[in-house]
Amino acid sequence: MRITWLGHASVLIEGSVNIIVDPFLEQNPAAARKVSEIPRVDIIAITHDHEDHISDAFALAKRDGATVVAMHEIAVKAGEEGIAAEGMNIGGTIEVKGAKFTMVLAVHSSYSGHPCGYVITLDGKRIYHAGDTGLTRDMEIVGELYTPDLSFLPIGSRYTMDVVQAAKAAEYTRTKKVVPIHYNTWPPIQADPEEFKRLVGDKAEVIILKPGESLHL
Repeated sequence: MRITWLGHASVLIEGSVNIIVDPFLEQNPAAARKVSEIPRVDIIAITHDHEDHISDAFALAKRDGATVVAMHEIAVKAGEEGIAAEGMNIGGTIEVKGAKFTMVLAVHSSYSGHPCGYVITLDGKRIYHAGDTGLTRDMEIVGELYTPDLSFLPIGSRYTMDVVQAAKAAEYTRTKKVVPIHYNTWPPIQADPEEFKRLVGDKAEVIILKPGESLHL
């Protein structure tokens, strides 16, 4: 499958189905693409409903007839707009169009419900998207149960983990490959991904992408 970091926390996964996580494109100064440039998506996963994670989700869902996967309260809002939605909560696993979503803890804030991360199982691979979060030992559970093939971890500090905490998160999750996200979108979340890579060391393969760049898994 091809996986593209679109900037900030937005990730596009193209496999047997297409999944986008936290689409924030139109108002994102660092976004690699606008909504019109995103291929048809089947599923939209939302970690929480801050504007920089949900702003384009419902428009994309309506455009493509995609299913929204989200915390129960956000799914209810999607349903009120006529969008197909699968609500869930932390600890749960659901299957949507052949992809499995396990909702895991994120320590952050949200306008509704509780922020979360996801372990996404698709085409025999496990991808962990941490959402916006501080460091928590619950990430060790992600490692023990799922050992992700690839993780997306925020490093920008102020609103999420910094590079030191994110490096520890890479260790806790036992991830094989990791891509840093949620940094350098605006001055308050400036971070150095090379420093993150240095701190992770040989615990995981750190892949530093520019917005719009892809990797194959």
